[in-house]
Amino acid sequence: MTRSIILIAILFLAIGTMHFVNPGFFLSIMPPYLPYHLELVYISGVFEILGGLGVLITPLRKWAGYGLIALLIAVFPANIQMLINEVKTHGWTLTTIPLIIRLPIQPLLIYWVYRCCIKVQLPVYKKVE
Repeated sequence: MTRSIILIAILFLAIGTMHFVNPGFFLSIMPPYLPYHLELVYISGVFEILGGLGVLITPLRKWAGYGLIALLIAVFPANIQMLINEVKTHGWTLTTIPLIIRLPIQPLLIYWVYRCCIKVQLPVYKKVE
């Protein structure tokens, strides 16, 4: 198991747990057009935890990777909403910079999960003569 797999697991287990420890934060960044905010916060938390555990289990890693990629795509509107909320409340300030930087990080996270969990390089064996 690689360090990247362990880091992915820790990341998603921690964030998934935070959905239950501090649901208020996640509720505050829910796009207003989505229904059932609290339920969606809990559901996404469950799937983050399941994905974090799944990447640690070799036979499940690929499917957990697909699930985490789908989750990262599904929660992207919340990242946008977090930026919108900040700009509406405080305007364009230094606190908006990390939120702007956060947006292009999402595709990088998707690629990282893909590279580590789905498109895993098989070892190359040399022919013994």
